Amino acid sequence: MDRRSFIKLGVSSGIIATSGMRGLMADTISPSGIPDMVAVRNGEPAQMLDAALKAFGGMKSFIKPGQRVCVKPNIGWDKSPEMAANTNPELVRRTVEHCFEAGAREVVVFDHTCHRWQACYSNSGIEKAAKEAGAKVVSGDSELYYQEVEIPNGVVLKKDKVHQAILEADVVINMPIIKHHGAARITLSLKNLMGINWDRGHWHHTNLNQCIADFSTRFKPTLNIVDGYRVLMQNGPIGNSLEDVHLVKSLLVGTDMVALDTAATRIFGGNPADISYLSLAQDLGVGTMDLASLNVQRIAL
Repeated sequence: MDRRSFIKLGVSSGIIATSGMRGLMADTISPSGIPDMVAVRNGEPAQMLDAALKAFGGMKSFIKPGQRVCVKPNIGWDKSPEMAANTNPELVRRTVEHCFEAGAREVVVFDHTCHRWQACYSNSGIEKAAKEAGAKVVSGDSELYYQEVEIPNGVVLKKDKVHQAILEADVVINMPIIKHHGAARITLSLKNLMGINWDRGHWHHTNLNQCIADFSTRFKPTLNIVDGYRVLMQNGPIGNSLEDVHLVKSLLVGTDMVALDTAATRIFGGNPADISYLSLAQDLGVGTMDLASLNVQRIAL
């Protein structure tokens, strides 16, 4: 979908534009006052995250004092933040700050990059932002960092090598960015976990969508923070120019990757039924695509 079509769809459906996320999901809150998902719009990245976490009762709802946290953004590409190929660095910075404010003993940030890792970490702005917030930034570039694990409920993916930062963490925070992807159509929470394994090529050569779903049966992050501040609408996952990028100013936060990715697909202007790994993951019990069954809070800033 090109940028013009996206804008037209967003205005007509009420997903984006002046009506925000109306029509995306019901504005309901659970009896306990804690929503299943929070959707925020019209703010800056850190501001939207603050509002979303407040609705959950703060990051302390997900992190206990003394725990070790691994934050997994998308840092896969040697691109500047304006190109929307990687997670917004200011969103990563604020996430790390919230982790320490909640009492985290250590926060580790990493990704298994596609471009040269040093350039990705530096030019994305994420390394600098994470370190300034107090995080430890580690490489995902060597197979020595990965350990083989079983995927008991996988259909085609029965084992994989996973980065030690994930295996050693008490809490994992998954931070994808909403963007177009040539092979999977769109890359979101479920696919962002591809960056914690070693052999990405095996997934692509086997059955990409099924591998994405299979892997998520074994690795379910404590929290998912979906960056929709800038959205790469075409030529993903890398992008060619700023013409591929649209400023959407949205954020989705929650624990159910399938639900979040369903909502994010609608923000993108797509049909969740067309994203194969969503239904495959739902069939494996990872989460639900039925947003009407969830308690969701919408916040406009």
